[in-house]
Amino acid sequence: MTELIITINVTTYNAQMLERSNSRVVMIPFSAEAEGKYFNGKTVVNGVDTQITSADGFSLSARYMLEGTDRNGNKCRLFIENNGTSLDNCVPKIYSDSEDLAFLENAELTASAECVENGVVVRIYMHS
Repeated sequence: MTELIITINVTTYNAQMLERSNSRVVMIPFSAEAEGKYFNGKTVVNGVDTQITSADGFSLSARYMLEGTDRNGNKCRLFIENNGTSLDNCVPKIYSDSEDLAFLENAELTASAECVENGVVVRIYMHS
């Protein structure tokens, strides 16, 4: 069974790029608002999505911290690291200071991203 656990609306800002003949690194700063059954909140500070293209292929890694409330209304934070090889092939790792959301740290998660005007919408799913 697959369950959508959180939708993250990301607003991106001007990217910074480093480029050589055989590689390119793009860092995209962003802010985000998250909503879902288990957590609602927004970024504490801007996150960054780092995209690397090289002879070995393409990879991306986004890291950010969200502050908000868990499903019981308790204040908490989530740290999300989302790694992948394409927008529809990402594996997030979630850490939380909420006891109620501790199960997310060991959950089997996947994520997909959809490009929208001024950003992306990231959806994180839990598999059981």
